[in-house]
Amino acid sequence: MLHPVFSAALRHPALVGRHLLNYLALARVEVAQAGRSVVTRAIGGVIALLGALFTLGWGGVAVMLGVLHGRFEWVLVIVPGVAALLLLIGVVMLLRPPQLPLFAGLKNQAAEDMQVLQALSESSHADR
Repeated sequence: MLHPVFSAALRHPALVGRHLLNYLALARVEVAQAGRSVVTRAIGGVIALLGALFTLGWGGVAVMLGVLHGRFEWVLVIVPGVAALLLLIGVVMLLRPPQLPLFAGLKNQAAEDMQVLQALSESSHADR
């Protein structure tokens, strides 16, 4: 005697195929969502890196110009400050956690399918 899952698969192969295609579609959606999160974090890393480079570069230029002219100018603080703000924005984007738990839908669907399989298995053992 065949297990109920195998007998159902043999009687209705289209249902099994459709179920697998639905799994693939769900996986595709979840991978796209995870990819967006990775791309956002990568962009944040690039922005943070550029902000750090500009802060160091413009900060050094501001110090040299301040020493050269011997007087204080606010623009020498504002320009590196804008770069530091860019650095801060990039770090916030980089460290932001993913919005959804990754692959939660796929995990939930697999758990539901396992429950159905266990129920089928228990019902087949009860029939014997």
